[in-house]
Amino acid sequence: MLTSANTVLSGEIYAKQTASKFVMYNVLKVSNSTNGKLQAVTLQNIDNPLSLFETTAQKLAGAGYVRISQTPYINMAISSAKKKKVAKKPLRCPYTLDFLEARADSQRPEPTLPDLFTL
Repeated sequence: MLTSANTVLSGEIYAKQTASKFVMYNVLKVSNSTNGKLQAVTLQNIDNPLSLFETTAQKLAGAGYVRISQTPYINMAISSAKKKKVAKKPLRCPYTLDFLEARADSQRPEPTLPDLFTL
């Protein structure tokens, strides 16, 4: 169970075993109260992300919740905004002749030399 040295941290996974199911919760947020002794813990059901509830670390231990993962299951760290590299359109050499440019998609290219496309 939870002790003073074993505090609740955000990103940990807690679970509760009932007779019919095993429910896992992700710790979204841990905040200290004004007196500094109680920790308000916000939990999110992993199977149903819309299900959130708030409790204290002491009630969490008393209700039979067990920490099953101390390493964060969900990355809680905010990554810095990285600039995406935009792929530039390749530039064509000005002396290159595009023989496909003038045709429609359903047309075959016109033969540049008469013997290239003969059957």
